[in-house]
Amino acid sequence: MTTDLAPAAVRHRVEHVDIDASGVVHFARHATLLETAALAHLDRIGTGIDALARLGLDLVVVDLRMRYHAPARFRDHLDLAADVLHVGAASFRLSGTITLVPSGPEAEPRALSTGVFVFGVAGRACGTARPLPEKLRTLLKECRRHADI
Repeated sequence: MTTDLAPAAVRHRVEHVDIDASGVVHFARHATLLETAALAHLDRIGTGIDALARLGLDLVVVDLRMRYHAPARFRDHLDLAADVLHVGAASFRLSGTITLVPSGPEAEPRALSTGVFVFGVAGRACGTARPLPEKLRTLLKECRRHADI
């Protein structure tokens, strides 16, 4: 099986459920949108939630940090992307960016928010932390090497 390890953006159109009373994407939605990108990336390389569940493991968020740069509005199109920053024995760190897709020929894409997730795994039955499975660590390290090229 050949796996494309390069990060790929997930396209998202801002809908009513994403916005607050002022008409912009609610700050809490940025984290869930970045999580969507992160999970899509893990699924694409074969180490997503379903693969971990088959091993009796759950993916858990250990830490999340967000930085907001500009608002997104109803019906905007966004690209959600995640990339591997670091892989350790029991956790890994992904960075994510939400970018506004330009709406006209002169427009430039611009980052609306950036974030960093630290993920770990826990046993499904007991909920306690576990080391990363070797396959997951190896694939994530390959993703990181691919990003360095």
